[in-house]
Amino acid sequence: MTRLIRRQLLRLIQINEARNVGNYAHDQTMHDVSQLILRHQKADSDDRSRLVGGPYDKYCGIPMPGMIKATTVTALAFIAMLQSCDEPQTDVALGVLARERIALTATANEIITALPIPEGAVVTVGTVLVQLDDRLAKANLDVALANLAQAQADLDRMQSGAREEEIAIAQARVDGARAVYGEAETTVERNIRLLERGTITQAGLDQDIARRNAALADLRSAEQALLELQTGAREEDIRIAEAQLRAAEARVDAEQARLENLSIVASRNGILDSLPWNLGERVPMGSPVAIILSEGRPFARVYVPEPARVRLKDGDTVPIAVDGIANTFDGTVRWISSEPAFTPYYALNQEQRTRLVYLAEITLPPEAVDLPVGLPVTAYLP
Repeated sequence: MTRLIRRQLLRLIQINEARNVGNYAHDQTMHDVSQLILRHQKADSDDRSRLVGGPYDKYCGIPMPGMIKATTVTALAFIAMLQSCDEPQTDVALGVLARERIALTATANEIITALPIPEGAVVTVGTVLVQLDDRLAKANLDVALANLAQAQADLDRMQSGAREEEIAIAQARVDGARAVYGEAETTVERNIRLLERGTITQAGLDQDIARRNAALADLRSAEQALLELQTGAREEDIRIAEAQLRAAEARVDAEQARLENLSIVASRNGILDSLPWNLGERVPMGSPVAIILSEGRPFARVYVPEPARVRLKDGDTVPIAVDGIANTFDGTVRWISSEPAFTPYYALNQEQRTRLVYLAEITLPPEAVDLPVGLPVTAYLP
């Protein structure tokens, strides 16, 4: 008998959920339960062997024989349960234990060539977690180093000036040009006297003068080349060479950094929580390749109900209960979001689906340092 009553009450709960748990739906369910009690009482007084309301009850759709008076007590307890569930709790905040998550991303679109550390291992700053293919980066670094060597050599040559051998060669060219010019000058002077005597023509003299002028130009050019070697490079040329050297050094530093960034290393001490990609996979640039949970104490990330937000502020001390631990921890509120959000799925109940909550973080004491993340917690609000 009692089992049938429970089945009927369960059916009413399902009907109540299907009505979307509004105020009208709750009142209607209470009315249904009351009608169920009256039907059972009437059936018990008339004929306990007859079915209530005919062969099938119109609310539950199953046979309802007369029940003993104890069923009335069960139904009244169900009514009390519905009434108590109608008022949601606002003095607790539900959430989970969490740590700071450090996501390390891929610096290039390359293939993973090594995963030296397994998930769950303790890591320190500088530990290589993921190695990406670095062959192309090494080749680019070699090119940058060669350009740097060339720029350095150019600057050294300008600063040191010409060698003695180069100056000697330039001096010899000057001497040769001077000799040619001297011979051409002598020929012109002689042919001028011959032209006066009518021995040569004017055209012949003009050719000799042109050769003399060309020899003079060659002499002046050789003399300037010698002077340039003796004086050394201009200050502007040296500054240009210095700028080219600095640019080459910067390119080497950039290629070196790109090469080093292909080794994804831990940026903080903690626990390697996740390696989303497998060995041999090509990862897109910017995709997370390693997740680290920071060391130290975890904190409670909870969702504060909107009615309790006005009573809570940064620095407040609140008791924190962790599932599986009998004692509570005294936590300190370190941050409360200024923007409300909807209740997350693990803090939902029938009446709180559209209630607003405020995300908050609560620091736990040192004795909670070894607690794992993800454990459900309850914060008892003031």
